This record gives sequence, C-alpha cells and structure tokens, in this order.
Amino acid sequence: MFAFSLHAQNPTEKDAESKQDSIKRKEFLKQLGNGFFPTKYFNSDLRYLIKYNQYEGVRTGLGAVTNDAFSKKYRLNSYVVYGFRDGRFKYSIGGGFRVAKKTNTWINVSYTDDLQETGSTKFLTDKRFFQFFEPRLLNIDLFHKHVTKAIAIEHQLLPELLTETELAVSNIDPTYSYGYVLDNNAVIHSFHLSTAKVALQWSPFSQFKSTKNGLTETKAGYPKFTLQYTKSFNDVFKSEFSFSKLDFRTIYKIGNEKDKFSEITLVSGIANGNTPLTHMYHAYPNNITKETVMQRFSVAGLNSFETMYFNEFFSDKFATFQFKHFVKPFNISQRYKPQLVLISRYAIGDMKNPEKHQNITFGSLKNGYTESGFEINKLLFGFGLSFTYRYGAYHLSQFTDNFAFKFTFNVSL
Repeated sequence: MFAFSLHAQNPTEKDAESKQDSIKRKEFLKQLGNGFFPTKYFNSDLRYLIKYNQYEGVRTGLGAVTNDAFSKKYRLNSYVVYGFRDGRFKYSIGGGFRVAKKTNTWINVSYTDDLQETGSTKFLTDKRFFQFFEPRLLNIDLFHKHVTKAIAIEHQLLPELLTETELAVSNIDPTYSYGYVLDNNAVIHSFHLSTAKVALQWSPFSQFKSTKNGLTETKAGYPKFTLQYTKSFNDVFKSEFSFSKLDFRTIYKIGNEKDKFSEITLVSGIANGNTPLTHMYHAYPNNITKETVMQRFSVAGLNSFETMYFNEFFSDKFATFQFKHFVKPFNISQRYKPQLVLISRYAIGDMKNPEKHQNITFGSLKNGYTESGFEINKLLFGFGLSFTYRYGAYHLSQFTDNFAFKFTFNVSL
C-alpha cells in the first residue's frame, strides 16, 4: 500500500513568493544604480570596469568592497586598473571598521597609487553618491600622479547631516612639465603634502528612515548643501606647502522631475597660501582644442562648461552658477519620450600670483564667462544632442570656436 500527498501552493504563499522576488529585484537594481554588482560576500564596483581619457587612453580594471554577509562591522575595499596609453597599473587598498551602528560611524584607512585631474576638487562625501556615466572624463588630459596614505572617520551626525574627516599624506608628481616657485625662489616640480579635510553634506529637506542596512534617504529634498575645508601643513611629514581651501556647493531643484522642473547648481572655492596648480580650481571645462566644431564633437558633461577649452583657465578663487530648465518630456509614445533642456552657465574667478606657476599658460576668469544652449535628451538608447554657444567677455574672434555640438547620454535604472 502506497501513500503520498501533493502540496499545492495556496494564493497567499504565491503572493508572498512574488513579493519576495519583487523585493530582491528592487534591491538588485538599487545596488546596480549605486554602482555595484552584488555577489555573496562582496560587491563588484562597476566604476572601474572601463573608462577612457586623453592621458591613459583606455583604462580598465576591477574593484570590489565586502558586504554585510562578509561582516557588518568590518569591510575591505580595493581596486586595480591599467591604462593602455601610459602603460601603468594604478591601485588602491583599504578597509574600515564600524564603531557605532546608530550613527553609522566608521574609521577607514587606505593606500592609493593613482591619478587625479589637475584643478579638480573632490568632496569627501561624494564617494557615497554614484554617477553611472561620467562623460567629461573622456576629454581630460592634465593629470598628476599621487601616492596617498589616509585615515578617515565618517559619521552621521544627524539624519540630515553627513560628515567625514580625513588626514592624509601624499606624494604628488605632475605628468606634465610643471614647476611652482616657492617664497625662497626654489622651483619645485614634484612634492609632498600633509593635509586635513573636514566635509559636511547637509540635506535639511530630505526624508530618511532606518533600515537593516542603516539610514536610507527615502525622499530627496532640496536645496542640498556641501561644505569642505582643507588645510595643508608645512614641514609635517616632509610636506612642502602650507595652504588652505574652502569649497562649497548647493543644488536646488524646483518642480516635479516627472514633469517639468528647474535645477540650479552653485559651486565656489577659495585657496589661500602657497597652493600648487594641482590643487587650484578649473571651472569644469569640457571642450577639446581642435580646429573645427565637428572635430571637437564628443560627449557633453552633466555640469560642465561645454565651450570652455581644457586648461584654458585656472583660479585660486572661483564661483560657477548653472541653471537648467527641463521642459515636460514629449509624449511621443509610452517608451519614447525625448526631453528638451534649456541651459545657461556663468563662471567668475581670478588668481593672485599666476607667475608662480611655471611651464604652463592659462587665463583668468575675472571678467565673467558665459555660455547658453540646449539639450535634446533620450532621442535613441539614452543618447541625445547638445548645442552650446559662448558669448560675453570671453567670446572668441573665430566665430565657430564659440560653438559646441555634442552627444548627451542619460540612463537611469
């Protein structure tokens, strides 16, 4: 005599499984949108898979960070990349441990041997916010090598206030011919820096909730504010420069992103003391020096000056203002909805002692730089077109040199 039974899923069990699958898919897409491909014990960092710039050519590699399945108190992170044009490996290795769960307080250490764009400023808190595609990187050619040892503390002071403090020692070696004239008239070509940084990311109008993965922003509110102070100490761990920098950024959005809305971005910075060009400011230029408009055809950045040529201006104090108005998407079909964006940008800046920077020529922004134009985004597979015109105090004598015509690329998960 045989006995057997069949167990059929009831609707409640099916609904539970379906809901669980939906949660898993949502979490996977969220991780992907944050730049990670999740696996069991670590997440692959997609930022290092492949990039391109004018100095390294194709830059490709692998990066990873451990996840909660590995440990909720400790983490390891690392990457290694190779530039085919400069024929050199770059890498970073680091780790951290959590000292307070409620405030998401971590102490991190790292060792990095890599490149950084000259004149660029990185906010410490920005590393938590992933940008899927960085088109401006394609055209950058002015880099400096740096070997940096750092220790940092990240701390959620309030749900709306994210902080990070870093102490770092760096060896800096520009990849281009450059010298800085110090007060004793000695010209320094490569140098050591010992720096302390404090960064604050304040989102007073955002909404947050506590989850098993920590504090999560459930609704983005605007404006958002970022402030960072940097101090370089002379004669500390062989540091040769004493300077300070104060950097500020605010982003404000007005309207509904699913309809029509406007976005305002204000960025400013000031450097005091003996500051090498590597740590000065550019104004996010994104135009390559070629003869015709079509030879300069490339990919437009997200918040860059499309008609400003690379290495055209450097400043020790500057401010940029960018206004974008996103017109309501054209509802051509359910999946095909191109969008027109009207753009205007303004930059102003100056440099106190440009003669201290040897073997490089650049201009001043003290008269104010202006460009305006428009984008038509999402025409085909996320690609669109951008058209920008340069006018005002820095209008060029050759009429066509004032135009920038480029691709745009927008993708969201």
